[in-house]
Amino acid sequence: MEQEGCLKLTECLNSGRRKIGQRLRIAAGNAAGTHIIKGTVIICRFSDKPGTGKSASVCLVSATSIDPNTRKGKLSHRASLRGREGTEHSVSYRVTFRIDADFGLPGALLMRNGHRRHEFFLDSVTLDAPGGRLIHFECRSWVYPIAKTGCDRTFFANKSYLPGDTPAGLIELRREELASLRGDGTGERKEWERIYDYDRYNDLGDPDRGQAHARPVLGGSKAHPYPRRGRTGRQPSNKDPMTESRRGFVDLSLYVPPDDRFSPNKMSDFILESVKAILHFVVPEVKSLFNSNHGNFESFDQIIGLYEEERRTSDSENWLIKHLQPLLPKELFDVAIRASKANHLKFPLPQVITENKRAWKDDAEFAREMLSGTNPVVIQLLKTFPPGNTSRIAASHVERNLDGLTIDTAMRQRRLFVLDHHDYLMPYLTRINSQPGVFAYASRTLLFLKDDGTLKPIAIELSLPGDGGDGGEVSKVFMPARYGTDRALWELAKAHVSANDSGHHQLISHWLRTHAVIEPFVIATRRHLSTMHPVYKLLDPHFKDTMHVNALARGLLVNADGVLERTMFPGKYSMELSSEFYRDWRFDEQGLPADLLKRGMALEDPDKPCGIRLVIKDYPYAVDGLEIWAAIERWVHGFIRRYYPGDGSVASDAELQSWWIEVRNVGHGDLPLGHLPHALDTVSGLASAVTVIVWIASALHASVNFGQYAYAGYIPNRPIKCRRAVPDEGALGFAEFMRDPDAYYLGALPDRLYATLGIALIEVLSAHMAGEEYLGGRRGRGGEWTDDEAVRKLYEEFAAELRGVEQNIGKRNADPTLGNRRGPAAVPYTLMHPDVGNDGSVKGITNRGIPNSVSI
Repeated sequence: MEQEGCLKLTECLNSGRRKIGQRLRIAAGNAAGTHIIKGTVIICRFSDKPGTGKSASVCLVSATSIDPNTRKGKLSHRASLRGREGTEHSVSYRVTFRIDADFGLPGALLMRNGHRRHEFFLDSVTLDAPGGRLIHFECRSWVYPIAKTGCDRTFFANKSYLPGDTPAGLIELRREELASLRGDGTGERKEWERIYDYDRYNDLGDPDRGQAHARPVLGGSKAHPYPRRGRTGRQPSNKDPMTESRRGFVDLSLYVPPDDRFSPNKMSDFILESVKAILHFVVPEVKSLFNSNHGNFESFDQIIGLYEEERRTSDSENWLIKHLQPLLPKELFDVAIRASKANHLKFPLPQVITENKRAWKDDAEFAREMLSGTNPVVIQLLKTFPPGNTSRIAASHVERNLDGLTIDTAMRQRRLFVLDHHDYLMPYLTRINSQPGVFAYASRTLLFLKDDGTLKPIAIELSLPGDGGDGGEVSKVFMPARYGTDRALWELAKAHVSANDSGHHQLISHWLRTHAVIEPFVIATRRHLSTMHPVYKLLDPHFKDTMHVNALARGLLVNADGVLERTMFPGKYSMELSSEFYRDWRFDEQGLPADLLKRGMALEDPDKPCGIRLVIKDYPYAVDGLEIWAAIERWVHGFIRRYYPGDGSVASDAELQSWWIEVRNVGHGDLPLGHLPHALDTVSGLASAVTVIVWIASALHASVNFGQYAYAGYIPNRPIKCRRAVPDEGALGFAEFMRDPDAYYLGALPDRLYATLGIALIEVLSAHMAGEEYLGGRRGRGGEWTDDEAVRKLYEEFAAELRGVEQNIGKRNADPTLGNRRGPAAVPYTLMHPDVGNDGSVKGITNRGIPNSVSI
């Protein structure tokens, strides 16, 4: 004990001497014309990453004082990180620099990780500079050992500069940093490399497992145009040199540049939630098949029982989990084993059956969900009758349900609408229906706008290709009925329409038009816009985690035999089908006002907000969305005008111009001329383009993603596919249908295994993850992301406007005269509720909140 006390006393004395010596050196330095800069370095703490701050060091780069030998800003001495104060989520270090008086203000820093093996996540650095000025570096990036990277990691201070305004000391460093991020299209990427390059979707198939697992390469051809994805550089497969090799059935190891990678906590959260969903829904269903003669649900109550039972894994279920091992990477399998030993709470009832377990059958609810459900972006005004050259819908089918109007009058009054899933499906139906367990139609659904502002379906047409191979079709038309056989047939027809809409939603509205189209913008931004560029700072939060979630999707969901192929009716043709839609994708039609005008859901009206007037006044997606759109537009236009005084400053911005050229010619290079603006050379054009990008990444994605569980979590409401035809009278199967229409309906739904797999998927997709950043939320506090007071004020105004939108949404949802806000199922429309106050601690299925980015 005495020896230990002596050692502590000696250590205390030595520490005191060091502090006195440091103060004397600082005093001497000040007298000689030097300054002291003290800083705080924040490194995030993760459970599976060791603290490596003690092996890190940093030096500063002057923004204005040039080193004549390097033509770059002068460097300070290299300082080590000292001290250590930790919390559960981060560790704070101190750093001190003594610099010459002519050094000027630091504009960048060079961080070095001296650890031999481990990387760390650098959150931020704050410097207390001479004159009481704080200089903040928002880093939020992985720093890998210099033994792997061969160079220090560069971070610029949070002051924005257009390229021509860059301080002299940072010009060369800015150029070098951007050049280092661009790949040359060769080599397989390593985990620590920060390389952004483009590739086609040539990693979906796995021909090495056999021809049945081969898939077309999407992108780079007229046959299959597609947006580009981030390049990983893997070796080609052994059997097809055009296809990139895969590493197992479930592939989570795709390269993602470190700056765009999930944090370890989010990755663990994502895997754990996925495994829990699979254990809750899927594993018990696999077990039940051993004790059942078939895989069909036997009653609607049995489906509801999926949610009402509290399930715990048993020894037999654990046996099944262990048999997943050959299919799963080790980290995912380990999580599965841990989760299987825990008790699992009940999953919540999907909202569509929470208040009324039968309301989903109501025709009014079926129609309402086209305006405020999972896929409210497809319905359009009927402009011609019949609704297509091949349609068999006649006036006699619908006029009885037009409340006394003729078709011509109803169309003139803009009261007829169509949900059209016909033309794009017809060329694929023969192939789709050749797959086992699928029976799909191409559908057209007509709807009528009633005097109370709600819709009612008035006809459904289901079509199949004719047998003659001459392009003919076999179609049948169904009309609403209240009782008997006609009602049962009508319910089956609605199920087929919902299956069509579910496939379109997941593949087109969700995957293609948010996830896939945004990735080229992310890649081009990283390659051509410096982190100092104001447009980079504006767009950066809207790209958070997108590349990683897309990579996970290519490894788990949209790949050959992935979850989407196994659960959605297009099956192996899913991604190929989405390519056909991309062929007609136009950037100038993606903003909400333009989309509504294109679909005939709005008319131009310069006296109305956003310059349009809605055809259906109570269209929740559009009403709430237009308020969000207007707020984004004002924020973005104000920000752009802050940095670009005139059109000439846009046209002369070299980084910006190279960014847009690459987006147009490479990232979206498969599109015809005119589908993206040829040039961005005006302030208004730039602001409009950025507004569209922000809208797609935030509000549009939120509207089609986070409400999935509420509606599609109950399979009868939105079947992911149908397995049986609507029977014709006198045909095989009609007698079975007549004996028990409900049993026939349940047999037409996906079987229990694939239904529960689909539910597990959408439960994960509908949940917000911890640490999410919301539109108008976290970036509005503290202001560390920019040192521009005017920009901070603009953002505060943006956040305040979004909070006003939240209040407006609450008032509209409480208004009983707005029948489309809640409907028969009493589900309030909250998907456009920004949830500005959510600091990322509220997670799970909330059915509200607009994250900044396509991050799940």
